[in-house]
Amino acid sequence: MPTNLYLSPKVRSEQILFEDLIIESVKWAGQDIYYLPRNIVTRDALLNEDIESQFDDAYMVEVYIEGAEGFEGEGNLMSKFGLEIRDEATFIVAKRRWEQMVGSFENDELQLRPNEGDLIYLPLSNSFFEISFVEHEMPFYQLSNLPVYKMQARLFEMSGEEFDTGVAEIDAVEVNAHATQFKLGVITGTFIEGETVLQTLQASPLITIKAEASYVKADTMDMRVIDIETNDGLFHSFITGATGLNLITGSVSGATANITEVFNIGTSSVDGTFPNTVDAQNFTFEKEGDAIIDFSESNPFSEGSV
Repeated sequence: MPTNLYLSPKVRSEQILFEDLIIESVKWAGQDIYYLPRNIVTRDALLNEDIESQFDDAYMVEVYIEGAEGFEGEGNLMSKFGLEIRDEATFIVAKRRWEQMVGSFENDELQLRPNEGDLIYLPLSNSFFEISFVEHEMPFYQLSNLPVYKMQARLFEMSGEEFDTGVAEIDAVEVNAHATQFKLGVITGTFIEGETVLQTLQASPLITIKAEASYVKADTMDMRVIDIETNDGLFHSFITGATGLNLITGSVSGATANITEVFNIGTSSVDGTFPNTVDAQNFTFEKEGDAIIDFSESNPFSEGSV
């Protein structure tokens, strides 16, 4: 027999009441998060993957974290590559609140709902989660509407993405994760934080390397850079002890300096490696590897050297 005509679930006032109750519940028992839409700068047309992406905006919205016992997923695993953290979480956001706090500010037609690949920053744990799937049909049309998005996400692993959201605690992650620090020699002029610094590694053929100066402290001769790029697309490092042609130059300030030391943030030696402890054996592996692999080849899998 047909459904009861006098008890229709399609009453708009009832749907609005249901949504209001959900929003109130999330505000009471949820967490504030930042939603970061992904902006793909360079896309691999063959594999349909992002080669380079950046995050320019961060929108605060309240969500409910499903699961009262903590994060889901496989948890912490000790593998042959070290400790791997494979936390996952499901974030529930009311559709109306997402449209008010995120969707109304985005002009991209694809941003009509949360997208896979976008990021969620959870201040509670100071961690980033990448959305892997968005379920939009649960609960399944209880009142003939769909009031929430369920965003299934896994812990995000950074791989060179740029963060310029304007939120200090989010943008600082890029600096801490990918920064390379210089010790400068003689400085001419005044470098500006945020400008691009360039160094010519080779005149013929011309090879240049550039990066963004994220931190400059002239009195201690320190500089930190992020987003390192080269004009030939191959891996190169800034070189030390350079003068003349190989000075680093600020693109805006015009300041110049030579580099005396280069090391990566979070390491404890000048060359960016950890100390040679019995457990690490990093120098031993490097020495043995040099005898096996010819690192001078830019493409060791081709028939001829490049």
